[in-house]
Amino acid sequence: MSENCDQNCASCAENCGERKEEFDFSAKPHEMSSVKKVIGIISGKGGVGKSLVTSLMAVGMNRRGYHSAIMDADITGPSIPKTFSIKKKAEINEAGVIPVKSATGIDIMSINLLLEDETDPVIWRGPLIGGTVKQFWTEVIWNDVDYMFIDMPPGTGDVALTVFQSLPVDGIVIVTSPQELVSMIVAKAVKMAEMMNIPILGIVENMSYFKCTDCNKEYKIFGESHIEQIAGKYDIKAVSKMPIEPVIASTVDKGMIELVDDDYLNNLKEILDKVEELK
Repeated sequence: MSENCDQNCASCAENCGERKEEFDFSAKPHEMSSVKKVIGIISGKGGVGKSLVTSLMAVGMNRRGYHSAIMDADITGPSIPKTFSIKKKAEINEAGVIPVKSATGIDIMSINLLLEDETDPVIWRGPLIGGTVKQFWTEVIWNDVDYMFIDMPPGTGDVALTVFQSLPVDGIVIVTSPQELVSMIVAKAVKMAEMMNIPILGIVENMSYFKCTDCNKEYKIFGESHIEQIAGKYDIKAVSKMPIEPVIASTVDKGMIELVDDDYLNNLKEILDKVEELK
């Protein structure tokens, strides 16, 4: 046993005599579920537009003719129902929990679809939050889903660990923004994915620039981009840059994300192509 051993055998490649048997954390989906591919959307910090990217990717694959679904794993800060203007509550019957369908047929499950009042706070500790996310997989009936997108809370805590260990994640997309500080934080998310043996499908830099409609000039409001350096360092092939677009902010606030213009959605084309290659 190495003198630097931290007793965390799950993250260690050494086959020493003190190695403990690894516990299988994987959870089986509901017996009536059918989900072909699972993609996690993660970020190292909050406020970078992860939920927006999750929603756009589900809309994008839906427009390509696939059945999309979103699991809103951000239990304490759920925003997906608002983005899709969903007011209806999830149905619970003897068989299980039925996700709510959006206007264009995207299946959605979020804690806000179970709360009596969507403004009620979820004041839970980590293990309970992680358990709820697992229940979204084991007790919700996901019917014939081609691509499920999981909107995870920021950071590398309980929910990310639960999703990576318990669900059959086929790949992740990392969302970031141009600030220098974010580069370091993104590295943490990348390294966690590598430790958990989860493929990184691509990286999205949100709020990359603002394009003036009068002069057509691009302004780097949050500083110069570092996404190419990050992608190159970790050999991430698919890279997308999304501009600051006031119309999109208004669209999300109105719950009309499914009406987003194709031109804006094309900012994610490389990432969506990568996702489609998983089929």
